[in-house]
Amino acid sequence: MTLSKKAEATRQHILDTGYQLVLHKGFAALGLQEILKSCNVPKGSFYHYFPSKEAFGCELLQQYVDGYGRKLEGLLAAEGNGCERLMRYWDAWIAAPHDAACGWAEECLVVKLAAEVADLSEDMRRVLDTGVQRLLARIAALIDAARADASLPAGAPSQALARVLYQMWLGAALLAKLSQDKTSLVQARETTVLLLTCDAARATHAQAAHTRAAQSPSSIPHP
Repeated sequence: MTLSKKAEATRQHILDTGYQLVLHKGFAALGLQEILKSCNVPKGSFYHYFPSKEAFGCELLQQYVDGYGRKLEGLLAAEGNGCERLMRYWDAWIAAPHDAACGWAEECLVVKLAAEVADLSEDMRRVLDTGVQRLLARIAALIDAARADASLPAGAPSQALARVLYQMWLGAALLAKLSQDKTSLVQARETTVLLLTCDAARATHAQAAHTRAAQSPSSIPHP
């Protein structure tokens, strides 16, 4: 679809506004008319910019994961050893570098939409999952770099450790949203340091315990 510069700007405005609305309301509950009204775009014109709401969702998520990657690389560009760069990323979940009152966890669409889009749209699920897999690979590379410069000791395989850490931070972000308190994120940081600095045997044992707890039905609280 070829759009004029003005139409392309309007399309991007819809995506930018849609991101803020989705972040607060979710995707399924958000109606097209609400999006257009918030953008001051005439009613009924949505399909001039997107073939469907699902296509809009896919584009929104693709822009989000691409933007997240650029934001991460910008964060990591500052000087520091491998461990400092890695912890800079986790610290940003609690307090963003340029806005300490609002951490990255509060603006994370994986936290907000993962369960919803997994059931709602295979295309949207695929976009989000591809972004998550790319992030996990980047975290693993940061762990490897920190071990290479000796700012972290050798330990469990970096890819497995990256996944465990990310899973833990996602859970902490959900609890922080539910409680409106960052205690779970602070605790996640403390556990991250322990997992990164313990030896391979202890790290493997901790990961195994985490996996068993996640798979055990008895570990799931009932409302």
